[in-house]
Amino acid sequence: MSSLNNHRRADIKVVFSEFDFPPMQDALIVAKRSPIGPEAARRMVDILSPEQYEIIEVEHDIIEAIVIKKSLIKMFPKDKLIAFLLEEGGNITDINSIIKANVKTFIEVSRSVDL
Repeated sequence: MSSLNNHRRADIKVVFSEFDFPPMQDALIVAKRSPIGPEAARRMVDILSPEQYEIIEVEHDIIEAIVIKKSLIKMFPKDKLIAFLLEEGGNITDINSIIKANVKTFIEVSRSVDL
């Protein structure tokens, strides 16, 4: 049986909120003058959730780094996910903030096959 039509689509819904404790969600957006920088964020996630997060330093006017769950990076192309978080997170943060992001993912796959 061969496939006639393949359709893959992913919808992403992100909920942004102020940083609080416990700090870890799916992602943290670390601004350039936030109370903690990328290195402190790295130490924090290594203590709280070893091997589960990746710290990605970025080139952005306001944002210095994004701390993101490795499982999300496995589900989506890293560059697209980071670009999405930078665009949307950059719209709501200021240079002194740490924003946590709860990322809801919905992956839809449909195929048509010959019978």
